[in-house]
Amino acid sequence: MTKHNGMTSEQFLQHLQSHAESFAAAVATNEGDWIIKGFIDVYQRIYTISVDTKIISKVLELLLFPMFVEFGKRHGLEVELSPHQNFYPDLTFVDKKTGNKFAVDIKSTYRVDDANVNGMTLGAFTGYFRNRKSRKNTMYPYGEYQGHFVLGVIYSKPLNAIDERKQYVLKDIKKIPSVIKDFQFFAQPKYRIAASRPGSGNTKNIGSTARIDHLLNGAGVFAKLGEGVYDDYWMFYLTKDMANALDIERPYTNLKTYLEYKQRGVDTLRKYEKEISLLGDDEPDGEEDTQ
Repeated sequence: MTKHNGMTSEQFLQHLQSHAESFAAAVATNEGDWIIKGFIDVYQRIYTISVDTKIISKVLELLLFPMFVEFGKRHGLEVELSPHQNFYPDLTFVDKKTGNKFAVDIKSTYRVDDANVNGMTLGAFTGYFRNRKSRKNTMYPYGEYQGHFVLGVIYSKPLNAIDERKQYVLKDIKKIPSVIKDFQFFAQPKYRIAASRPGSGNTKNIGSTARIDHLLNGAGVFAKLGEGVYDDYWMFYLTKDMANALDIERPYTNLKTYLEYKQRGVDTLRKYEKEISLLGDDEPDGEEDTQ
């Protein structure tokens, strides 16, 4: 009997990328406008939707969920939605035969010109990201996932501002302008589109590359360095406020200073390589319980 080894991260990514191209057709008209026009109340009044990226991402998630379910069925995967708004990830795909888990976050951003977008935040670099056995604010511990992916959505905003306070009635639905248009979907491992700076200001979220070609092709600064470097960089990254709270200097602020920081540590250890090797098994593993 042949043993089922389960889906690999590479295979999952290939499947997700092949489906991503079809998502745009599911959310847009033939003219490229978003099919969502707003929210409707019991009196059939329609309120224009906001262009807030969090709202757009959530509505897209609900709109695409039937396609995610179909995607899961086709590839032997169960789909689990995040139980809370601030939990990671948006979607968990579980291999029915092996239990292997794949995390997918839906992220959206708008074009600022033909080559660049406004950027995205790719999740926290504290909490569950650092303690990979933690269950706080995450569907499953971060370390239980075989891979961490982003299903990204790039869109354009209309040139003319839309009055979000305006109300419409159902018969006027064709007259309601779409708040976004010209969708472009992509799927990439999170580390391949990550930047070496936080998402915005002094937040504790990982930022993304702003170049459209780097997003589509997974060619961010960590793409060639690998996920190991990405993990190490962000697990020990400190914002200015975090460093001030600890009353220490920031060890590094970008990849150049990260390399310098790591190099200093390696050089210092090499000076004492012989002494460290002589410690051997006599060195305790950590703090001993004195109680």
